[in-house]
Amino acid sequence: MPDSPRPSRLARYLLLAYAALVAYASLYPFAGWRDPGVGALAYLAAPLPRYVTAFDLVANFLAYFPLGFLAALAAYPVLRGWRGAASGALVALVVSLSLEALQSFLPARIPSNLDLATNVFGGIAGAFAGTLAAESRAREARWRTFRERLFREGHATDLGLVLLVLWLVSQLDPETLLFGTGDVRDLFAAPTTTPYPPAFFVRVEAVVTAANLGGVAILAAGTLKSGETARRLVLTLVVVAIAVRSLAFAVLFSPQQMFAWATPGAGIGLLAGIAVAALGLSLPHRIGAALAALLLVAAIAIVNMAPENPYVEYSLAVWQKGHFLNFHGLTRFVSSLWPFAAIAYLAVAIRRPGAVPG
Repeated sequence: MPDSPRPSRLARYLLLAYAALVAYASLYPFAGWRDPGVGALAYLAAPLPRYVTAFDLVANFLAYFPLGFLAALAAYPVLRGWRGAASGALVALVVSLSLEALQSFLPARIPSNLDLATNVFGGIAGAFAGTLAAESRAREARWRTFRERLFREGHATDLGLVLLVLWLVSQLDPETLLFGTGDVRDLFAAPTTTPYPPAFFVRVEAVVTAANLGGVAILAAGTLKSGETARRLVLTLVVVAIAVRSLAFAVLFSPQQMFAWATPGAGIGLLAGIAVAALGLSLPHRIGAALAALLLVAAIAIVNMAPENPYVEYSLAVWQKGHFLNFHGLTRFVSSLWPFAAIAYLAVAIRRPGAVPG
């Protein structure tokens, strides 16, 4: 008799993370809160917007599709069939209704009943897709076999996988060096204007890339069972991150600049990072976790102490954020905070080996 389906902790963690990202993108830049003088839900009865672009409609639909999808997966098997789909759609409705209402208090945002409608339609489509995926017995069996064969059991593995997904999201930020995260200079001081030779920036990017790659590789390997499998999947993760980075440059800038990130420093850092990752994957659990944390701390320090790279500044000077303003704020937020969350995760691995896989 087949095992009864089990709720997916990973789906629930991803749902919470994605809902938080949607909220951040919807309320960015969080400035100028004021009383609009009308009810927060007044937008529901307002006329349809006069100026609507296909980009906005598609973006709203696609943004809420994963929300409905993950909500349906998270509800399964407690809620199945149309109940699971309805729960996913309800989550999308509640989240969108609430965020559009909050936008009423932000002068930079305009709540819209049309946005609400496209958001909900995206959530409904995602919810039905999530329900179909959850209830496919063959697909569920393959997923369970894949999960049990490759990944460790427990909450820690699920949290580690969520961190890795967020790391891939951070690679969509074009303002960072390759794999560079943790830039919080805007919170403290203006960047230095002291001139430096080009070779200096090559070294900085190489070290930042290598340190982050090594730290992420060790963290990723800690969620996996087999050392040999870990090496292959970590390499796959790096390839996916590079593909995500290239796609971001192609969409945000132009297809001709898809590989603009591939600077000499990035190339040197990739090779050095692969060597560091290979070393880290061969170390015992606690030592490897400590090395990963130290690598991420070093990368944060270098990113925040180094001057702005003039090549990056020149590239961004011609970037018109336009429709991508909120998306940029979101990826910037994830990129800035990601290494601090990863270091906290690794710190638990060092102090409590059984709490975090490794």
